[in-house]
Amino acid sequence: MSRHVMRVTALALGLAGLLAASSLPAGAGPSDTALKGAIDTILTDPRLDGGAAGVVVADAATGETLYQRDGGDRLMPASNTKIATSVAAMALLGPEYRFRTEVLTAGRFRGGVLHGDLYLRGTGDPTILAQDYDTLAARVAAAGIRRVTGRVVADDTRFDTNRLGRSWAADDESSYYSAQISPLTVAPDTDYDSGTVVVEVGPAAGEGGRPRVTVTPATDYVRVDNRATTVAAGRPDTLTVEREHGTNTITVTGEIPVQGSPTKEWITVWEPTGYATAVFTDALAARGVRVAGPPRLGVATPPAARVLAGHSSMPLKDLMRPFMKLSNNMHAEALTKTIGYETSGRGTWSAGLAAIGAYLKKEDVQTSTLRQVDGSGLSRMNLFPAAQLTRLLLAVQDAPWYADWYASLPVACGPDRATGGTLRTRMCGTPAALNARAKTGSLTGASALSGYVTDTGGRRLVYSIVLNNYLAPSVKSIEDAVVVTLAGSDTATNTISTVAPARLRSTEPSADLECSWRKPQHC
Repeated sequence: MSRHVMRVTALALGLAGLLAASSLPAGAGPSDTALKGAIDTILTDPRLDGGAAGVVVADAATGETLYQRDGGDRLMPASNTKIATSVAAMALLGPEYRFRTEVLTAGRFRGGVLHGDLYLRGTGDPTILAQDYDTLAARVAAAGIRRVTGRVVADDTRFDTNRLGRSWAADDESSYYSAQISPLTVAPDTDYDSGTVVVEVGPAAGEGGRPRVTVTPATDYVRVDNRATTVAAGRPDTLTVEREHGTNTITVTGEIPVQGSPTKEWITVWEPTGYATAVFTDALAARGVRVAGPPRLGVATPPAARVLAGHSSMPLKDLMRPFMKLSNNMHAEALTKTIGYETSGRGTWSAGLAAIGAYLKKEDVQTSTLRQVDGSGLSRMNLFPAAQLTRLLLAVQDAPWYADWYASLPVACGPDRATGGTLRTRMCGTPAALNARAKTGSLTGASALSGYVTDTGGRRLVYSIVLNNYLAPSVKSIEDAVVVTLAGSDTATNTISTVAPARLRSTEPSADLECSWRKPQHC
């Protein structure tokens, strides 16, 4: 009997119950238990008045539904969309999958001169750094090339030319969590925020001076228009840093006080292919390789071209950690297009999403009840019932790559960003701390938390909490109360320890975006 058939047989009764639960009326559940009363009470929080809540809790071993409230309602999952994208990537690409960036040529080499073009070919690596392009340039120089009679030609043909996802907000264009997607890009740091530069603005030495502005990596691909002013100490910091639409002009406006703390912003570039090409061309020049012609973008490498240098990314199982821990949107979208290319030869959102949907269906997720239009959840068109997120979390537990994927989930009150990720500051001092693992999700009026937790009796639970259409600044403490209640209870004996949601503090920031997207503070 196959692994898949064995799993379906073992979980058949529980999953059938979950299916039935998804069509129950509001507030109905598998039975009138103390757990039902506890979670129902939590969901009466006035912050959810007029909103929508889909909540499902199941036994991780049997699939038995222990609680459900409107589990079949189609709600906006925000970054819980990444659950579907990430498990499909692990299944369809494999945990050892690596992106490859190469420098090639079809030209003739003689006496330190390459007669022809250098091709820079990318396959979608969202983790490649400026120093990696420098290493490629060093290898070109080490081959004895000192002059290129042609130009650097950027081969970004692995993906289509659609750079931004469906219905992404126009006012997010310069925000780093909404960067353009290309097979050739640059990440400015080891958070791997591909398609962005880091702009740091510090005060001038004296009042009235222009603030100091630095860009990382150092590149002329972007231009800084510094209109800001340094003001007297004690004045408020009103600096803003934004990129003008359709350009690579980054405008700095506002005021920064003398001796004030620098402001650091991650800003997207317009056309990442050009950005990567500029960084590589600068690295060639620094290594003593002179290129005669200007760069050319979007041209396929000739089949007969030979490889001069190459760079491989970390394996997918390792890339999963910065992707999921920090809820990196650009990783999700690069993986979606890569899935499309590897499964159908088309590096498009539509091809990738079709393959993800086929995988979800294979894992018994009812794809007819959901809509996925991007890989990250940045689009407000995504719809995913809590019951189907729970089904997916149940289904993947026996996959051969599950341990690596599970390790990528944020950990409640984890000691650092590499462990806790977007849950690092949540559920501390509770039974859920260092116990609950989950993917977070946040957009204005939408919040989600789906994952795993172990209760006091040692029973492993799967849960999905999707909250929508609320007006409160944050409903995160409501999600936390559900998970902490699960962690502090013995669900097998119906011994439930209910935890009330913490009140929203006046100093608590609005949770309209993932906390890891709020650079530079980080969650």
